[in-house]
Amino acid sequence: MSAPRPSPGASSQPGEGTAGADPALELRRRLQGVNLYLIGMMGSGKSAVGRPLAEALGYRFLDADTSVEQVAGKPIPELFASEGEAGFRALEAAVLNQIAAWHSLVVATGGGVVTRPENWGQLHQGVVIWLDAPGELLLERLRADPTPRPLLACPDPAARLAELLQERRPLYAQADLHILQDGRPPAEVAQQVIEALPAILRQRPAAPSEPVALIDSDGAIASSLN
Repeated sequence: MSAPRPSPGASSQPGEGTAGADPALELRRRLQGVNLYLIGMMGSGKSAVGRPLAEALGYRFLDADTSVEQVAGKPIPELFASEGEAGFRALEAAVLNQIAAWHSLVVATGGGVVTRPENWGQLHQGVVIWLDAPGELLLERLRADPTPRPLLACPDPAARLAELLQERRPLYAQADLHILQDGRPPAEVAQQVIEALPAILRQRPAAPSEPVALIDSDGAIASSLN
């Protein structure tokens, strides 16, 4: 299902939102199956937040990195070692292109998916949500996470993380919704997203109430573009 792209740049501070008896059910109706793409740095909690968000909306959850590993038949660190970052990014883009053909998904994307301009064409078919965590919180989470991170496999992971964050922030800022994090649990961050999304959807142009009339070069109403 294709939908008009929401206006970018909305932001939600922790605790902001609208009250309602069950906002998730109404939100699901208004989304009409449009995918939600979570973007942000490694350690920003995209998978942890995506699962309760999908459950609340009655959506399916998909971890794009896991999908890449399934297609490649190997873990991402091995993929980086054998194909390099360029090979990984190419496969990541192909997987994202396939995901975009589905609907009613909450997708946790890889931290670097925003670095390929062509990926934005797929992301903006849905609603893009930036989970923005400060560098200190990211580093704390990554140090506690045993998952190998190829881009941080260096003598100074903290400096490398800061460098990546500085490079990617302008790209993440192209998201439709910006969720600032303060370390609260994933379920509460998911609730932040649910509370903030209605304001984004209000900015979407309404579908025409009647079929669009096509006028040909002679001024007559045409039935198709052909």
